[in-house]
Amino acid sequence: MKKVIITASAHAILESSLLLAGYHVVNVPSITYHELLQIVGDADGLVVTTRLKIDKQMIDAAKQLHWIGRLGSGLELIDTDYATSKNISCISSPEGNRTAVGEHALGMLLTLFRNITKSFLEVRDKQWLRNENRGIEITGKTVGIIGFGNTGGAFAKVLSGFNCKVLAFDKYKLNIQSEYATQATLDDICKEADIISFHLPLTEETRYFADDAFFEALQKKPVIVNTSRGGILSINALLKALKNESVGYAALDVLENENITALSQSEAATFNALANHPGVLLTPHIAGYTDESFFKMSEMLLLKLGIPAN
Repeated sequence: MKKVIITASAHAILESSLLLAGYHVVNVPSITYHELLQIVGDADGLVVTTRLKIDKQMIDAAKQLHWIGRLGSGLELIDTDYATSKNISCISSPEGNRTAVGEHALGMLLTLFRNITKSFLEVRDKQWLRNENRGIEITGKTVGIIGFGNTGGAFAKVLSGFNCKVLAFDKYKLNIQSEYATQATLDDICKEADIISFHLPLTEETRYFADDAFFEALQKKPVIVNTSRGGILSINALLKALKNESVGYAALDVLENENITALSQSEAATFNALANHPGVLLTPHIAGYTDESFFKMSEMLLLKLGIPAN
């Protein structure tokens, strides 16, 4: 009987469908890297998220592995090149949480533009400050989307009801066909965008994509939104841009180091400066986390594996 190890929290449909398809399922959502190393040897399939690194050592230990299934988007924790060299398929399911990410990016923008968190905290303290919380409308703004894959496209679709001019830049897509966005260059976005949203995978090429040079090129004091990976944006460069007002606001769902209870002294100082800035909104990497996406990511992975969802 073929064995599948599920190393993360997944919708019950994943395990039940694998069982009905004849797999032996080991569902261990809290397993550590070293524990997985001990039991992966006879696994035919492996289901992961962003919690464990599937590196050369793990792949070498997985002597019978045929596929690695990623719940969600982004394969940066999997050594995909090495896996491919071993005839192991790497399958992700970004279609399952793309709508959730698009909606969350919009929600963060609305929260900042309309002072929703700020005014709630004031009302809770019995302060009724209307003039001080005059908002900004998204309608009619120019939005630059950097990275136009599943989540970038979903964000453009979510914006379609706001009569925005949506500019899409993707280095690897030379002919973007979308009813919700117009293809643009990075220079176009830096010059024209009121809002810039990142939807990039984390690779050596995209690490610190948003650095000092990027922020210095901005011309309209835009809002920066990042719901992709923390490592594509330099927090120090962002803080500098907020200070010199080349950026108006920042909405971040991801950080380079998300273990915020165990930061180094320098990391803690940077985090505190970011978290206490009045123009910054932070959420704990939840853009893709909804009840619906929890189901759809498992459903999509099963579909790509050719296993009926039951």
